[in-house]
Amino acid sequence: MQTVKMLFCTRLAYASVLLLLTPLRSLASPLLETRADGISQAVFDDLVRYTKYSSAVYQWICPTPLGNTLVEKFINSGTQGFVVRDAARKEIVVAFRGSLEVIDALIDIHIIMTPLKSTGITAVGDSYVHSGFLFAYNVVATDVLRIVKSQVAANPGYTVVVTGHSLGGSVASIAALSIRAALPSVPIKLYTYGQPRTGNAAFASLVESRIGGTNIFRAVHTSDGVPTILFKIFGYRHFATEYWNFRDSATPANVRKCSGGDDPDCSDSIFSGGVNIQHVSYFGQAMALNPLLCVGP
Repeated sequence: MQTVKMLFCTRLAYASVLLLLTPLRSLASPLLETRADGISQAVFDDLVRYTKYSSAVYQWICPTPLGNTLVEKFINSGTQGFVVRDAARKEIVVAFRGSLEVIDALIDIHIIMTPLKSTGITAVGDSYVHSGFLFAYNVVATDVLRIVKSQVAANPGYTVVVTGHSLGGSVASIAALSIRAALPSVPIKLYTYGQPRTGNAAFASLVESRIGGTNIFRAVHTSDGVPTILFKIFGYRHFATEYWNFRDSATPANVRKCSGGDDPDCSDSIFSGGVNIQHVSYFGQAMALNPLLCVGP
């Protein structure tokens, strides 16, 4: 009887240790895991391509982004970006700059969400978004829509691609909804890099339904802390589809196409470390630091 009790206590203690270790395992870096995941070379190449646009837009002077035609720059109250026409790929690219200046930091800290209200976006249900990100798009919405509408009218058959890094990624996600509302029949794609959570679950669903999960590429570099810095406890949620570059270097084999908005097996498995070195490097690009992107591919 004593032996049975000892065996029971030993197993109970072992089970207790496992329970205690479970949350610790979830905090351990998944970067050490071996993954069989991977994406196609074509998808990877596009992720690299729009990383370059999202990096080039940081440059104050950018005459020919990736060697293409700069249609127009826009800037207002700290929000900056450009619209580019790529005749070879038949694309109109709209890129938003991330955080560099003090006014951007002030925008970033407005964590209180507000109802989604922006030019042309209707029937949003209970969609709420970060008030600073919404402001950042709304101050340039008129210019962005004017430029994009003009370019699409002059170039039928072109696809609109909206992209941005960091804060620019969040602004890009709102802009994509606005452009979709203005041009419902025009193909649109959304590429973001190191984007923080932008709104609540209703907003995430709205982006997925109107842009389409197969047209969304939300990239996260290894343990970049910015995508998870606006915690879910505040009501924030990510939209699909995440592409997690879970291990360096940046290769198709080291990128995982995740499931849903906050896949627990992707970047959401890492507790946010805030702005870190991983945030400023995406797919081989030192974000904001390569002026050569403004004169050629």
